Amino acid sequence: MTSAVVRQIRLYPLRIPLRQRVVHAAAERHVAEPVVVAVELGNGVTGYGETLPRPYVTGESVEGVLELGSGPLGAALLSFHPPSFPDALEAIEALPWRDAEGRCFPAARCALELALLDAALRSFRRGMDDVVRWMGLPGFGGPGSLGRIRFSGVLAAAGAEAALRQLRLMYWGGLRHFKLKVGEPGDHDRLGRAAAYLRRAIEHRGATLRVDANGAWSKDQAIDWLAVSGDLPIAALEQPLPRGAEDQLPVIRDLFAGPIMHDESLITEEDARRLIELGVADFFNIRISKCGGLLPSLRLAALARRENVGIQLGCMVGETSILSAAAVRFLQVCPGVRWAEGCFGSYLLSSDVVARGLRFGYAGRPPRLPDSGSGIEVDAQRLEQLCPAGPIVMNL
Repeated sequence: MTSAVVRQIRLYPLRIPLRQRVVHAAAERHVAEPVVVAVELGNGVTGYGETLPRPYVTGESVEGVLELGSGPLGAALLSFHPPSFPDALEAIEALPWRDAEGRCFPAARCALELALLDAALRSFRRGMDDVVRWMGLPGFGGPGSLGRIRFSGVLAAAGAEAALRQLRLMYWGGLRHFKLKVGEPGDHDRLGRAAAYLRRAIEHRGATLRVDANGAWSKDQAIDWLAVSGDLPIAALEQPLPRGAEDQLPVIRDLFAGPIMHDESLITEEDARRLIELGVADFFNIRISKCGGLLPSLRLAALARRENVGIQLGCMVGETSILSAAAVRFLQVCPGVRWAEGCFGSYLLSSDVVARGLRFGYAGRPPRLPDSGSGIEVDAQRLEQLCPAGPIVMNL
């Protein structure tokens, strides 16, 4: 079908002020800098994708993503002309992961994958159940985890009083699952206060409290931290050591009664299999932007379920409704997700690329989407307004 040929690609480097400062051991943010990719097909359909590159997560930058059209991903666009929906999915899943020097670019791949997937779903009028059937994922499909999952609150404020104030507001808003960013001075005090506030709810299994070090510790620092705080009711310890130190994790796992969650250490399926082989794969934090897109994220989830590894759906700080919609699609077809983060929408962003941004409801209930396409309609005018440098346009 020649109408499915890519006619134009537009790259939008956005700058969106955040309503509150986000602080953790790896970064501090006042502004979100997502990159939105628009792929226009010959039939007039436009698909949208998004990514948030993080140098400390995948080694990618905004500037690198903006060169998307000149490398292997751009070359893949030239050959994208699927005559059917299965052909479209085959071409999308075959998108490259590495450049000519062997460097992995999952964040850039994610933006293009989501845009092409959105365009294909719209062009062929299909939904996510059709996608997982084509992928051959046993047990996947609607309603997935949507019926029971509740989004978590993330406590990323500097100072114990500010973190406790965040926690109270979120708790009054019905949230019962929380993640506290640690790895900086004073985090014992913040954790102790949060645990005390949630004590009764945790004891009655009505709440959970996880911690995330963002790979800030050495092995010895992690051991020292656990000696002081390890007896608190921590539901999961996320990324205690930096990526590359996975062979030291068995020592940490022996000292901590709860599960270890892998984030920066988990990008590709090869990463997942290595963690499983090391015997430390308790939980995977699957973030769509970090893990190369929606299809590879679902593949990781299927691997996790086969190997009895828990699943958390994570997010990048500052996602617009494009990535939030992809997250909801993931939850729509993936069973057994334990925790979910994201869909903050206007709770965090001062503006969005859609007229009414996606955000979780009271008690963290996920938003609902129509069955076909991405489920959202991007406002082209808003997109332009949030892109101060203007889009990069490439005609194919």
